[in-house]
Amino acid sequence: MIAALNRLVELVEEHLDEEIDVAGLASEFGTTEYHVRRMFSSLAGMPVSEYIRRRRMTVAAAEVLGGGELLGIAVRFGYGSTEAFGRAFRAVHGAGPGDVRRDGGPLRTQPQLRFRLTVEGNTTMDTRIAERPAFLLVGHAARVPLIHQGPNPHIQAHIAALPPEEHQRLKALGDTEPAGLLQVSADVDPDYAEGSELTYLHGVAVATETAVPEELDVIEVPDGAWAVFRSSGAYPDELQATWAATAADWFPSNPWRLRPGPSMVAVLERADDFSTATTELWLPVERG
Repeated sequence: MIAALNRLVELVEEHLDEEIDVAGLASEFGTTEYHVRRMFSSLAGMPVSEYIRRRRMTVAAAEVLGGGELLGIAVRFGYGSTEAFGRAFRAVHGAGPGDVRRDGGPLRTQPQLRFRLTVEGNTTMDTRIAERPAFLLVGHAARVPLIHQGPNPHIQAHIAALPPEEHQRLKALGDTEPAGLLQVSADVDPDYAEGSELTYLHGVAVATETAVPEELDVIEVPDGAWAVFRSSGAYPDELQATWAATAADWFPSNPWRLRPGPSMVAVLERADDFSTATTELWLPVERG
């Protein structure tokens, strides 16, 4: 995976003015585009598309300063007009091409990335692989923006809007693993871009033959393998740190890769004020 990510970075440099075939590269390395995009975003802190845009605008800035004709520069980097190019340029550098050409800046350079695997061996991840038959996730769903760090206020508001007795009703409905009330993220952008929308479901897992009340939202989950990561400590900080460590430590060191599907968090124990918790993070995986 580290080799695949570094080759992707090389392809970006070789084809800054062209579309990058991420799917083709993934196939060369025996993995999937979905896994490459998720690992890139998790390790780089930005989606592949954002990295490409920043690198293009970094190189384009040199041409702008060199006095090249703006429409020609725009077309070279894949923009059909100087207006579209100017918007992308301003989003990266904080100033338009004309301002930068006149003033010499400001410029925000995106260095070329290089991925390295550092093995320290001082952190043991509490992990198991669970093979599960098909099941259903049922509960109350909402579309919310993805937030990488800290509590998500949109999710908090969604849960707070449910009456206390509804939590108990859902909990009683659950009849299969993962047990208990679940925090489910589905339809997530493969690039895992912050601010992109996902479907959040507050609910439980039930067997496919279980009768589900009509007013509840349902996500059908096919059979497959799951990597289950257990963590305890400050919430949600410890859970988010575990999520990040799956990309930085676990996937590069194990013969598994992410597959499309919902991710689930089961809260096993928690403080009354939810300041600390013991959780299980369930990620859909397949053999690499």
